[in-house]
Amino acid sequence: MFAIANIILLCTTSYTTLLLLSIVQTNITQRSTLVLLKIFPLLNSFFFCHNKKMVIAEIGTSHEGDLQKAKELITAASNAGADFIKFQWVIAKEILHPKTGLVKLPTGEIPLYDRFTSFEKPQSFYKELLDYTHEKGKKFICSPFGLESLNQLLELNPDAIKIASPELNHFKMLEALADFRKSQNEKSLVILSSGVSTLSDIEKALNILGTQNVCLLHCVTSYPAPESDYNLLLLENLKNIFGVPVGVSDHSLDPILVPTLSIAFGGTFVEKHITLSKQTSGLDDPVALEQEQFAFMTHSVNQAKTAIAHYGQQIGKQKIIEQLTQSYSIEKINSVIGNGVKQLANSEKNNYGKTNRSLHFMNDFEAGHKIQKGDIEILRTEKILSQGISPEFYDTLLGKKLSRKVQSGSGVQFEDFLFSQ
Repeated sequence: MFAIANIILLCTTSYTTLLLLSIVQTNITQRSTLVLLKIFPLLNSFFFCHNKKMVIAEIGTSHEGDLQKAKELITAASNAGADFIKFQWVIAKEILHPKTGLVKLPTGEIPLYDRFTSFEKPQSFYKELLDYTHEKGKKFICSPFGLESLNQLLELNPDAIKIASPELNHFKMLEALADFRKSQNEKSLVILSSGVSTLSDIEKALNILGTQNVCLLHCVTSYPAPESDYNLLLLENLKNIFGVPVGVSDHSLDPILVPTLSIAFGGTFVEKHITLSKQTSGLDDPVALEQEQFAFMTHSVNQAKTAIAHYGQQIGKQKIIEQLTQSYSIEKINSVIGNGVKQLANSEKNNYGKTNRSLHFMNDFEAGHKIQKGDIEILRTEKILSQGISPEFYDTLLGKKLSRKVQSGSGVQFEDFLFSQ
């Protein structure tokens, strides 16, 4: 059976203009999902009456290294209403140690490092994607994962640089990006995700990058992330604490609830994964939206934006919540709104220190070995390796002698060093 909720919103460009948004709710893959949005123009209405660039389609590595598939994904994201189209510049050695563990694929388990290696592409690949994105009239964003990918990306002059949550504490990369931004008067847009992080982690990153032309995305680093973990009241607090625009990077499965409520609570950007099919083998495809669902999300986000623009933030927020109660229980909505306190979400607590960066040894070393560049790296711990100390101590450890034998891949500990010599 279909449950229908009708939303009537006033368009900001004409107070005599009405938009009737009809949301039809049905069941897809055994869960309740909003799957159909029909817009009926009344009088002289038009949909993008108060549209600002705000929706990011995260393609990531869903292209699996195939240029044609990547272009198909760009086309899908463009047709679904995305304003920014995002990729990930993968160089495996910048992200993981080869001994990090296995990942399950339809064909069986393989080393996660090898899976990331399969995504590696030359700069020309991303240049073609940038050009094709621009041909579609969209903005190109890409996430680097280390100094090599960052430098290659900056040479392409992207429309924005995205720092993913696990790289929030990759201080060497943030410092290099900050130096670049200073050289061009901080004109480049940086979007910074803040999953698996504390307020202190965010503060350290912003102290390096600055706040001019920086946007902070609230995120829950879990795949998928429960809607109830999103604590969207936090958006208003993050905006007030750090003085930067905020938004949400959403890994939940519902295409409407978190994105729409994020606008109600002051969000500027909404980022969500897109895929050609949830059945394909991209690492994030199971939590991504297919084109039709992504379009439904974009429509909902823009309608919420229209409500805020017309009524103002506080009344607009109330209107959005009232309309969402036609499709969701108020208990469900309140669980997504949360308490506004920045803390690790239940679904990501176990990822803290493993998904974000720490120091790891790159080879087996004997006691007495003096650490040089390349002996330790700033990596994600991920699967089976031990967590190391913070990347902020990288320079401190250069030239120091080991107090004991260490194994390749293990996390660096202070106890591994002789600091008195």
